[in-house]
Amino acid sequence: MSEAPARTPLPELSVHVWTFAAEDPGGWQHVLDQVSAADEAGVDRVVVSDHVVFGEHLEAYARPELGGAEGGRQPTGPDGHWLEPLTVLSVLCGLTSRIRLGTNILIAALRRPVVLAKTAATLDVLSGGRLDLGVGVGWQREEYEAAGLDFDDRGRLLDHSLAVCQTLWEQQRASFASDDLTFDAIHLMPKPLQPGGLPIWVSGTVNPRVVRRLARFGSGWIPWGPAAADVVTGISQMREALAAAGRDPAGIGVVGTLPVVKDSKGGIDLARTMEVVPALVAAGVTDFRAGIAIPTEGAAAADLLGTVVPAFRAAAGR
Repeated sequence: MSEAPARTPLPELSVHVWTFAAEDPGGWQHVLDQVSAADEAGVDRVVVSDHVVFGEHLEAYARPELGGAEGGRQPTGPDGHWLEPLTVLSVLCGLTSRIRLGTNILIAALRRPVVLAKTAATLDVLSGGRLDLGVGVGWQREEYEAAGLDFDDRGRLLDHSLAVCQTLWEQQRASFASDDLTFDAIHLMPKPLQPGGLPIWVSGTVNPRVVRRLARFGSGWIPWGPAAADVVTGISQMREALAAAGRDPAGIGVVGTLPVVKDSKGGIDLARTMEVVPALVAAGVTDFRAGIAIPTEGAAAADLLGTVVPAFRAAAGR
């Protein structure tokens, strides 16, 4: 029997909540309130960021050759407060019932692969199968050095981590062999609820290493650099590269930005904001990350998101 063709995912609306602050915010209840409001309003996904530690050379964030963004600026200093994302998502899991929970991005290679596999599987089970794992290599040398890892080997380390995780998620009696790690007859339970393990969203530009990673592991792609700035061209280039690598690109999700257009009073002009959605859907964007400044007070957040979600769904043809 031939395989059924891959299905393009339906367009979804995501929000990125800030689980970091330049200085101690005095508490994080506002994040919990924002995500509870997003869950109730019908937002499809919430994502959170990752940094474990910082060195003092934050100007490296502006260097694309290291994994940063041209002209970019790290949003905090080295003593900024950053919450660990999987811990945050475990709390959000208990506060929500339907919204998907994701990382954007997790610097996965900083965690021991077997522990990451166990942690993520546990969170997927407790959330009822709602976890997405967005991963990337990061940009900060000191973060790898503090973990005892070689920054220059970060791409291979990420691939190794993902391979170990997928092996443990998929095989009941798992075996693995590489230059770094060998094990046999290993059991990791419970498995993730989602068939085949967690959806992995690979972040990166259109380059051979990212193409191979996405082709091998990816359920979705988080464009970075030039591909994020011009996502329509990026999608075309990535689809061509994936097809050449032997992977059908049709079923792979793609993140794109939904820029917010302000009205004359500083609020959101919903009609103009949503004008770009149909064209981006046609180009292949499946996960729209809305650049919304979500109010920190729960009722105000619910009121705002309660108008954004139906407008997005109408524009996306859902």
